[in-house]
Amino acid sequence: MKFISAPARFLITLSVLTALTIFSCKKENSGATDDDKQEASLASAESNAEAEFVFNDVFDNVMGVNNDVGMQGTGVFGRSMNVNPNAERPNSCFTVSITQLAAPNIFPLQIVIDFGAGCEGKDGHIRKGKIIATYTGRLIVAGNKATVLFDGFYIDSIKVEGAETIANTTSAGNRQFTVDVQNAKLSKLNGNYTEWNNHKVITQTEGLATPDIALDDAFTVEGNSNGRLKRGNLLATWESNIDEPLVKKFLCRWVVQGVIKTTLGAGVAGSQWVAILDYGLGDCDNRATVIINGSTQEISLH
Repeated sequence: MKFISAPARFLITLSVLTALTIFSCKKENSGATDDDKQEASLASAESNAEAEFVFNDVFDNVMGVNNDVGMQGTGVFGRSMNVNPNAERPNSCFTVSITQLAAPNIFPLQIVIDFGAGCEGKDGHIRKGKIIATYTGRLIVAGNKATVLFDGFYIDSIKVEGAETIANTTSAGNRQFTVDVQNAKLSKLNGNYTEWNNHKVITQTEGLATPDIALDDAFTVEGNSNGRLKRGNLLATWESNIDEPLVKKFLCRWVVQGVIKTTLGAGVAGSQWVAILDYGLGDCDNRATVIINGSTQEISLH
């Protein structure tokens, strides 16, 4: 139900379920039953998590190209899937082309990461096609941003369309990024898809005194999203907010704290389902609690 990702050197992949989700769901050619609503609730949470994983992976790759545009070493440009600084860098099965759009000025700069017909990363995910990023300046400098588009880009079997904007909105000494995903569509070979828009603010809360060392970094994530999915004959739409800020630490692959609330509505006043996802109180483990319509279940995050 949750993310599958590796720590990145700076802003680790933050694959998180974002919620306070208001669903409108139906079965094609039929009314929505309680079973339909529960199915839509779970499917929407999974689709939202998948979209978070995909676009956070893009974030890491756009940040990690080199130190001229970001902080070299995140995403596919990073070392193997651990925090050992002496670990070998992965073999590159992708190419990077750089174009100055207003030469002789360095910026704006366009970088194309081309994974060709298929490129398996150290994380086990296969990427193909192109990520096209245009930078106004180095992303770790306040005020700069990158706009990201896609050309035939896939991660595993998911075709990725849409645009992602990454802006450095640092102020008052707290390193911060605002990330917006617009008109995204994640398509599967079986015809299923997720349409998704997302806005989130990622703020570094620990490790600011050691900007070049990621091991002590921690971040909070706040934001909202909305989406629409199709899974077989199930259709669902949602809007979402993080109810309590999510906490992500570099040395832990999972979100360690934070609460997400999901509200499912059937279009009838007073007829609402509520789902709450609670990541706990800060322990680094893969456990979380989900309450759907009053029923509590402990889940494992992957």
